[in-house]
Amino acid sequence: MGTAPVSGPLSPDPRRVTLLAGHYGSGKTNIAVNYAEYLSRRGLPVSIGDLDVVNPYFRTKDSEDELRAAGIEVISLPFANSSVDLPSLPAEAYRLVQDQSRYAVLDIGGDDRGAYALGRYRQYILEEQNFEMLFVANFMRPLTREPEEAMEVLMEIEEACRIPFTGIVNNTNLAEETLVGTVQSGYEKSKVLADLAGLPLVMTTVYEKISEEAAKSIPDVFTLKLQKKY
Repeated sequence: MGTAPVSGPLSPDPRRVTLLAGHYGSGKTNIAVNYAEYLSRRGLPVSIGDLDVVNPYFRTKDSEDELRAAGIEVISLPFANSSVDLPSLPAEAYRLVQDQSRYAVLDIGGDDRGAYALGRYRQYILEEQNFEMLFVANFMRPLTREPEEAMEVLMEIEEACRIPFTGIVNNTNLAEETLVGTVQSGYEKSKVLADLAGLPLVMTTVYEKISEEAAKSIPDVFTLKLQKKY
């Protein structure tokens, strides 16, 4: 694990392709939307891809108008925001990994089932070697309460897509009920997970209402605004 080069998502030189994967409900989509907007504000040409074939409730498409208004190209599943949830991917999704003139942010489905879809792009991603594969950890989720449980999920995803993780993102939260102590607890557990995986803890994502306070005790805080729920 961790064989791909890492520059860090908040570094002056971010990788061209950023992949966000993790357990169901870990918060990947909200991070993907915010990170795509962050890259766009830096003046970079950005495309965002919703490859989550598992979760029909939180979709990148929910923020499509806002993203397009920011100049961000949106590629989402053909059945997003409908009652159909089939594991099919749009053909144009290949441009996310093939078009090296644009930065790409990919929201991957939960656990190993969703990660199988990512395997279709493995060849292009590994050949270019300009990617980050980030594991999003939320230690307030029922099946990833402890670092060892999150590590099991991480290994399942990596085995399914055959793309190595390059970093850990602490996204421990309880939505609007999140306290700084919640984030701090997740930060400590994320450090343990990072040690288990032999990977860097690249950032802690915090909702905007408490991010300034959290940044006083936690390094590499990335401020999030909540994506609306479908």
